[in-house]
Amino acid sequence: MQLEVGEIFEGKVTGITKFGAFVAMPDGRNGLVHISEIANTYVNEVSEFVKEGETVKVKVIGIGEGGKVNLSIKQTQPAPPRQFRPRSAEGGERPPQHRTAPPKREAPRGQVSGPTGDSSFEDKLKEFMKQSDSRIADNKMYADHRSKRRK
Repeated sequence: MQLEVGEIFEGKVTGITKFGAFVAMPDGRNGLVHISEIANTYVNEVSEFVKEGETVKVKVIGIGEGGKVNLSIKQTQPAPPRQFRPRSAEGGERPPQHRTAPPKREAPRGQVSGPTGDSSFEDKLKEFMKQSDSRIADNKMYADHRSKRRK
């Protein structure tokens, strides 16, 4: 029997490890269901979801070199419905937290701000480059001092 990616069949769990479960396929070979392909939820222990000797429905998701077969239990199950949190505090859940923008800083002295009160892009870029060059120089000076001490 030739297996193809996407094929779905039932197999018996023959072994359980920390990283997944081995499932016997109809052709007599074993395939691996990785821990990430066991269920649609977080899986800490594989043995909480499948037991040795249990028959499970699996899907072939890959065939590797040497005939290694990668299987999935998760892809044979319907996707869980998305759960949306309410926007208000009803139901005991907190509303999603939104970041607020930091307060706008005034233009430094000596700099002319644009017609809307904000600096133009070029002014902001010049200020950023000046601060960046200053930080780089400080880091180089600190690194030079550290390397002199090591010698």
